[in-house]
Amino acid sequence: MCTWEHFCRFAREPERRKVGIDARINISGTAYEVESDMAGETVILLWGLFDDEMYVEFDGVKFGPYYPVSGPIPLHRYRAFKRGKTGERADRIRALANQLGLPISALSGDDVRLIPAAGVDLQKQPFDTQILEYQFSNRIAAKLAIADDLAIPLAKLSATDRTFIEQILDETLTRSIVLARLRSYFREKKTGEEHAG
Repeated sequence: MCTWEHFCRFAREPERRKVGIDARINISGTAYEVESDMAGETVILLWGLFDDEMYVEFDGVKFGPYYPVSGPIPLHRYRAFKRGKTGERADRIRALANQLGLPISALSGDDVRLIPAAGVDLQKQPFDTQILEYQFSNRIAAKLAIADDLAIPLAKLSATDRTFIEQILDETLTRSIVLARLRSYFREKKTGEEHAG
């Protein structure tokens, strides 16, 4: 004989239902309250003959168990739902939009122009492009990159060429500056005689 849980599983049949706008599902006169994110959505109920609890599958994820909700709500009283992930995400987006000064129309996709709200002074912070540019971590890394760029080991260069490379590396380790000066130096140095056959 199998366990009661396993036996109950045989009597379950998935059923598609639409959740009400109050995040409730009525089954045979009994109300079950599910997650507020599921309000108005179609879900799959995992419900059986012998179950006293209900499981719900929404977007491929199983939620539950859910139990019957206690008695009716008195007149002129309203229940506050627990905020779901969707509501929390919407609050974060709204707070960020307020911080940036975006109008509601930009969030809805109607108007994508960014117009600062009246009386809001946008803060500006200049940045230095040199700080953001790639720097060699040390002289050895710079020399390896130079050798790769020239496609020649630095030991095979003349003494004047190696001295020029040392002077560049004494001044800066900024990659773009080092390689630009090096390329212009070697381009001007070539006379074309070494390529003559």
